[in-house]
Amino acid sequence: MALLSTSVPFDPANPAWAEIPARAVVFALFAADNRAEPYISRTPNLRNRLRRLLDVKPSQSKRLRLTQSVARIEYTLTGSDFESWLLLYQASFAAFGDRARKRLHLRPPSFLRMTMDNAYPRVYVTNRITKAAAADLFGPFPSRVAAESFLEGMLNLFELRRCHEDLNPDPNFPGCVYSEMKKCLAPCFKGCTDERYTEEAAAVHAFLRTRGQSLIDDLARQRSEASEALDFERAAAIHARIAKVEAAASMASPAVHALTELNGVIVQPSGGEGNVALFLLRRGSLAGPALYSVAGMRHHNEQSGSTSLFAHPASVAPFPLEVPAVVQLAAKDELEARLDAALSTLAVRSVKNTQQISDHLALFSRWYYRPEVHRIGEVVFDAPGPSRKQLMRAISRVYRQSQVHQPAQQTSGQEMSTSAHL
Repeated sequence: MALLSTSVPFDPANPAWAEIPARAVVFALFAADNRAEPYISRTPNLRNRLRRLLDVKPSQSKRLRLTQSVARIEYTLTGSDFESWLLLYQASFAAFGDRARKRLHLRPPSFLRMTMDNAYPRVYVTNRITKAAAADLFGPFPSRVAAESFLEGMLNLFELRRCHEDLNPDPNFPGCVYSEMKKCLAPCFKGCTDERYTEEAAAVHAFLRTRGQSLIDDLARQRSEASEALDFERAAAIHARIAKVEAAASMASPAVHALTELNGVIVQPSGGEGNVALFLLRRGSLAGPALYSVAGMRHHNEQSGSTSLFAHPASVAPFPLEVPAVVQLAAKDELEARLDAALSTLAVRSVKNTQQISDHLALFSRWYYRPEVHRIGEVVFDAPGPSRKQLMRAISRVYRQSQVHQPAQQTSGQEMSTSAHL
């Protein structure tokens, strides 16, 4: 069974280098012996990479042995670093199974989990994903340290317990330092009613689900009420608390969602002319690519103040000396119908199991949390579905950037392989 889309035979005595594209690809080298595992890798230039691996000189005995072992080459063209990582994972998983995870150095991303099934909920950092807790898992964070920092800042705003024991409330229990500091409602020695603790847990859960906006909105309402009542000292105190909440909330990136609401569309450059590649992110699972044609799209110039992606009635303008080629602009309905058709091909994909979701989120985090100057493409988050307007603007920006800069599709100087001895 073929791992990749294109397969070409390899003749060590007469390599057909002209037939090998000098393009960014994920590729695999196969031996004549079907029992041998393939060599799978990605590269920004397949022809150059294969010449380094397989073009033999008399003194290169190791390379000679590899060249004599290769019977065929498979490859698939890729248009972006994100696409190549996802395709490399899929091909490696098909070839090596669970061993692909170690070969690609995939680390499960960090989440915050709130134990809402416990009588006295608490929040802790984890990298274990379960379907039963999907609504109470919030992430992904760029690292465990980042998740712990956000957790500490959030808990300082509430009085939720920080201990990990299963509680059996006892009035004779001495409590802990957090109850002494008034940072915990102390359900361990019945320092509060169960109803009061449930209210506090619900407020924490809402804070996590909205990345702090629920608490900010509530405090803003209280500040307005205090101002209307001319209680300016209380309004100033609430304003200072809002600033503290905003500082804590800012430690969670826009990618942090409840796993059940981690939805969006990732827009990437495409290897083909006049297209971008769309990837669906649905509850942490990735699907794609689906190509979206930008034919007929008017790409706006954000610096000019015009943000229209669609055709407008023509205005009176000076007649040019040379008549330019007529460009047929597509109507709004046509562009949006084209977008719906592309996304519908992704929506039919099946949901992966929790381990594959963890792998997909590791790949997503590897792309999303790199420095913005090195991150190609955009993601539009939304639940349950992304805004068409936002998506169209993201498509336009990504396409224009790919045309202007023509960025390298792989990380400079780095090529990842999941190799085995042929």
